[in-house]
Amino acid sequence: MLVQADGVSKTYGGVTVLRDVSWRLAAGDRVGLVGANGAGKTTLCRILAGLEEPDAGRVSRARGATVGYLPQEVGATGSGSVLAEALAGFEEVWRLEREMEQAAAALAVEPTEALTARYGELQHRFEALGGYRLETEARAILGGLGFAASDMHRPLTELSGGWRMRAALARLLLLRPALLLLDEPTNHLDLESLAWLESFLAGYEGAVVVVSHDRYFLNRMASSIADLDATGLSVYPGDYDDFLVEREARRQLLEARARNQAKRIAEVERFIERFRYKATKARQVQSRIKMLERLERIEVGPEARRIRFAFPEPPRTGRRVAALTGLHKAYGDHVVYAGVDFQLERGERVALVGVNGAGKSTLLRVLAGVLPFEAGERTLGVHVDVHYYAQHQLDALDPRRTVLEELEAVAPDLPVTRLRTLLGAFLFSGDAVDKPIAVLSGGEKARVALAKMLVRPAALLCLDEPTNHLDLAARDVLEQALAGFPGTIVFISHDRYFINRIATRVVEVSGGTLTAYLGDYDEYLAARARAAAGAAEADAARPGASPPAPAAPHGPARREASEPAAPWPRDARSGAAGGRRRGRRRGEPAEIRALRRRLDEVEQQIHGLEARLRELGEVLGDPALYADGERVRRVAQERRYAEEQVAWLMHEWEELSTALAADV
Repeated sequence: MLVQADGVSKTYGGVTVLRDVSWRLAAGDRVGLVGANGAGKTTLCRILAGLEEPDAGRVSRARGATVGYLPQEVGATGSGSVLAEALAGFEEVWRLEREMEQAAAALAVEPTEALTARYGELQHRFEALGGYRLETEARAILGGLGFAASDMHRPLTELSGGWRMRAALARLLLLRPALLLLDEPTNHLDLESLAWLESFLAGYEGAVVVVSHDRYFLNRMASSIADLDATGLSVYPGDYDDFLVEREARRQLLEARARNQAKRIAEVERFIERFRYKATKARQVQSRIKMLERLERIEVGPEARRIRFAFPEPPRTGRRVAALTGLHKAYGDHVVYAGVDFQLERGERVALVGVNGAGKSTLLRVLAGVLPFEAGERTLGVHVDVHYYAQHQLDALDPRRTVLEELEAVAPDLPVTRLRTLLGAFLFSGDAVDKPIAVLSGGEKARVALAKMLVRPAALLCLDEPTNHLDLAARDVLEQALAGFPGTIVFISHDRYFINRIATRVVEVSGGTLTAYLGDYDEYLAARARAAAGAAEADAARPGASPPAPAAPHGPARREASEPAAPWPRDARSGAAGGRRRGRRRGEPAEIRALRRRLDEVEQQIHGLEARLRELGEVLGDPALYADGERVRRVAQERRYAEEQVAWLMHEWEELSTALAADV
């Protein structure tokens, strides 16, 4: 047991946030902490981290267990650099380094046996605490989180809150506490950094608790889900999808038990009422009355209210909805786009992806007509109006207005009753519509911003991070509404589940260019992996190219990371392929021949990807690589793509083999 909470309760201003919460966390746990906005997830994390004390109950920690906590928002920090922030928290190491420098200076003046022994002792302790590897590891972690080599010595004061959060996360990951508490770590990470963080946490030795509204991240990271609500904390084994199924099954079982109990109680009460005044039944009546008094009633809590809405039907547009032709856009000397083209057709749902700073928001704002550009042309199709939801849309809300006044400002001609009905769908009912914007939570402000989009229909929605500040239930409703929207959508999101649910095309923004991929996010990753495998095969086929050498493992962890275990032995796989080829007969049905051809293609692709993975493993095993954080990130990202494609191809291989065995 690392940390244990027993009967923890917490109240703020008369409002009970946590009530009788008990939880036990052990080494190696991977837990996703979920719950509605305001359920108390952040409060519980702060109590577990020792930053707040509970009003009732107690929290106990194992002797020597360290707890690290990453808050949602990182406040103002010192004037140190990015690298210095990542290396903060190792005061003992830096104290030893200073003493080593002093001892070395003294030895240079007057070498003595005592000073030599002292220097040797300091050096041994410094090495034992990892002093010689800390900066290299810090650079690698910062590179994985998106910092370029040139950013390492930038002052933190120059960075936005999101980048300061990444630096704070790097410091925590470098410290490697026994229990890592991460409150919404995915909010400020791009997709590449998210993939890197998943990979890092997969090999993390301590326990990890993550508060996240990213369903894809929870499914990949969590081995159990802790659901926090007004009744307490319930832990479910499995990932988030497993949790949804199990929670519904538990609720149905509880409702069935409550119905059966109510039926039994009604029968007992009828017996009591019927024989209450009969002397011959007095003992039985009293026995049943006492039984009812002792009975613990099964209570089924009310289901949480959910927002409900659908986007209004927009006017039908022509086939071409919008186009950017020869777009040039720059910020001062920094050129973002130099002659790029982008087209949208009716009914498309396009996701813009790429690293932070690639120009996704710039492209979306130009498309929405809210950002001027230096050259090029922006054209809209017939009957095309645009709704734009900005990444910082919440900041655009007027804090002096009430919720109702905010909607009246964009639709002054609509009756108040209709606006109240619309706000009711977003859980603002009764006096809640008169709450000032200034006192609303982030999730409530997001609901107001979404409600403003529904006042008027528009054929083109331009959405920049629309799921920010929405809990998982609200995200699910938004996904359903967008999936059923008959118009055209262009959006930016770091929520991979959301992209998979909505996108019909993915456009990668990189280096001022746009590369389109048909399908959702998983299909985009598969296409990237196929391209990487094809490039590796082309390199291997070049004259004079040497065959890839097997990766030189550097310990078990490195071997596991760079050489994923295959589900079958390589020799057996080759033999099976040969057996199939030898066993083919003329006159086979076309379907069987097509299955065999595809099976051979899949095996060849798997061989190519595994060869590339061995190459990448050898590269990652080279200590010199970690001097360049940006290169570390690129190599780790390519390995991630390749591993995901291998897994996808393995699944296809199994399906093809099963189909072939059934048909032969």
